[in-house]
Amino acid sequence: MDAVVKKLLRESGRTFAEEAGITLKDQPAALFKLLVLANLLSARISSDIAVSAARELFEAGGGTARGMGRLSWQDRVDALGRGHYVRYDESTASRLGDTAEIVQDKYKGDLRRLAIESGRDPGKAGDLLQEFPGVGPTGADIFCREAQAIWPWLRPYVDDQVKKGADRLGLPTGAGELAEEVPDKDLARFTAALVRVAHDKKLADQLKAA
Repeated sequence: MDAVVKKLLRESGRTFAEEAGITLKDQPAALFKLLVLANLLSARISSDIAVSAARELFEAGGGTARGMGRLSWQDRVDALGRGHYVRYDESTASRLGDTAEIVQDKYKGDLRRLAIESGRDPGKAGDLLQEFPGVGPTGADIFCREAQAIWPWLRPYVDDQVKKGADRLGLPTGAGELAEEVPDKDLARFTAALVRVAHDKKLADQLKAA
């Protein structure tokens, strides 16, 4: 493994799901939490604030589709506020309520059904994810990039932000070549770390100087 890749994994190799306290498993609650996190990370707001807001929503009981649906709109606004997700709190609170309703109605509360409905095709999965309010191409990328840790059929999931980070470090930007840099089990961690590099040129410079 390349020395820069080793240092990258050691210093920044944690998924955004891990930061939000989500233990990713192929289970309904974990997948719903990841969907919420992807929604929050989609906004033009820092990842730290999005992660904090996700934690607050889960703590308030919004860690499942049913739980999120049971929270009142004000409950969701208050949780987002405690996470300092204030610029988009009201619209996001509405979107998360709608999202919970869709997960309940279309997927019976279980996003593993989305994998089945997509035929385990990454492109189709991305299209289905964008049916949720507030989840566009960016949100779909975030969900799939993290979910590749538990859904092998998504691997290697390398989006434009990952490629930007790889380019900054002088690593290959092709999905196949980039995936060869680490074992499959580390791909989600690796791509999350590269996204951090894409957003932080100083981090890229530090890693290249190693």
